[in-house]
Amino acid sequence: MSAPAPAAGTPLPYKLIATDLDGTLLRADETVSERTRRALAAATAAGAAHIVVTGRAVPWTRHILDALDYQGLAVCGQGGQVYHAGEHRLLTSVTLDRQLAGLALAKIEAEVGPLYLAASRDGLAGEVLVGPGYRVQEGPLSNVLMDDPGDLWAAPINKVYIQHPTLDDDALARAARQVAGDLVGVTVAGEGIVELLPLGLSKATGLSLAARRLGLTAKDTIAFGDMPNDIPMFGWAAHGVAMANAHDELKAVADEFTASHEEDGVAVVLERLYLS
Repeated sequence: MSAPAPAAGTPLPYKLIATDLDGTLLRADETVSERTRRALAAATAAGAAHIVVTGRAVPWTRHILDALDYQGLAVCGQGGQVYHAGEHRLLTSVTLDRQLAGLALAKIEAEVGPLYLAASRDGLAGEVLVGPGYRVQEGPLSNVLMDDPGDLWAAPINKVYIQHPTLDDDALARAARQVAGDLVGVTVAGEGIVELLPLGLSKATGLSLAARRLGLTAKDTIAFGDMPNDIPMFGWAAHGVAMANAHDELKAVADEFTASHEEDGVAVVLERLYLS
């Protein structure tokens, strides 16, 4: 039997729970465990709000939210999109300046050599374009092969993904920041996922917009994550919790560690805070 929720009138430890998806809320099979579902349900029943904050753009997030019967706000595209899941409506969307992105790519390639490219187009049905050589992770997420490099710039985009034939993710991100960090934001969002974003955009900017719509602030927020792209969110929130499987850069700025995404790490913390 579960422990009771906090008694009526008891102040909530945090009024807002912000969770990353991949490597945090989701297990490797892209499902959320029953234990984690119960813990989130108990926290929201006690009065807390839950916001999903993910690097995925809306088209790669929507099916997961629908499967969870998630009705609230979601911050997608590394903070560039605020999406109302219950209404299937995009509330805000920030696009990447394509001229600046092209200049940034040219500077990065001048430094490290040719890159493999992909891009996420804007909108509720925005396609993910994948160029020659780009390694796409196996799974249910759809993408469109891009034969003509000009297709990259043919319509508004949220982000550009870059890969290098020999450099690892961290080394590629460092090189990109050194030569193009004044033009675009650069973040590592997962294995093989280095992204170029609108300058100044992060999960923190998107989460702050979504929280404001709920009348909540940073001091009300506990955040869960696993990758360097969660660092700004941890810097914004009152309390940051890194998963056991988290990148070392995120662990270095976390307030607390929990179990891995395969071992109900989010639930472990929520049960302590909202069910004890």
